[in-house]
Amino acid sequence: MSTDDTPPEEPKAPLPPKQDEPAPQPRETAAAPPGPPGQPEAPAQPAGAGRSAGPDGTGRQRLAAGLWPPRFSRAQLIVALLLFVLGLGLAIQVRSNSDSGALRGARQEDLVRILDELDGRTQRLEDEKQQLEDQRRELENSSNQAEEARRQTVEKERQLGILAGTVAAQGPGITLRITDPKGQVQSDQLLDTLQELRAAGAEAIQINGVRVVAGSYFTDEGGGIAIDGRKIAQPYEFKVIGKPQDLEPALNIPGGVVQTLEKEQATVAVTRSAKIVVDALRAAKQPDYARSSSS
Repeated sequence: MSTDDTPPEEPKAPLPPKQDEPAPQPRETAAAPPGPPGQPEAPAQPAGAGRSAGPDGTGRQRLAAGLWPPRFSRAQLIVALLLFVLGLGLAIQVRSNSDSGALRGARQEDLVRILDELDGRTQRLEDEKQQLEDQRRELENSSNQAEEARRQTVEKERQLGILAGTVAAQGPGITLRITDPKGQVQSDQLLDTLQELRAAGAEAIQINGVRVVAGSYFTDEGGGIAIDGRKIAQPYEFKVIGKPQDLEPALNIPGGVVQTLEKEQATVAVTRSAKIVVDALRAAKQPDYARSSSS
């Protein structure tokens, strides 16, 4: 049996602390609160254990849970709805103000002409209303109501014939001549011109020998313009019967027909006349199915 001749090492004594360094102090741990009597005390928690996530999560998680989903009260929803309606009203007001920018920048004489045109339209409607009332009164007061009704029927037939283009007409009005050397004028621009004349009180119109009625249509065909399928060549000449003092200003309003056509490098000339003859006629069409309800 062998033995180890090396003597066992003696434990080394700890070195005394230096005079400049304080002796290390034992780390204090937070004492756990005493439990109820009769139960063993819980072991002490190590340092930093209190920072672990509890059942409600970390502070950031609690903040996110408080912000989403959003919770609104009834008063907040009412205020939000009122603000939305207010913003919508302001947007509509701003848009309407921008739409009236053309009139805002118009000259005083242009505004006067626009007002005169509106007054003229109002006056025409009043005259038509008065005329209908006079006809009704004549029928009620006439001793021979049958004869008066026949006379008014003939007069009405003549008026409808002018509107339908089956009867020639003459009267004061204007002549509108549009010269388009570069061929930039399109059918929709002629249609806009026609609509502006009708709105100003035109009663009978013909363009280059074509009678224009309520059912007329404009198309672009082969580099030119056709009315009701009949191609017309420029210059385009409008013969219009109506009140010249209303027709001419309606074409010359700012941003109106004349300015629009001149932007297309077309030349526009408007001439007033005491007598305009509209003699282009349209054939009267017999309806295929419609019949008078009085027959």
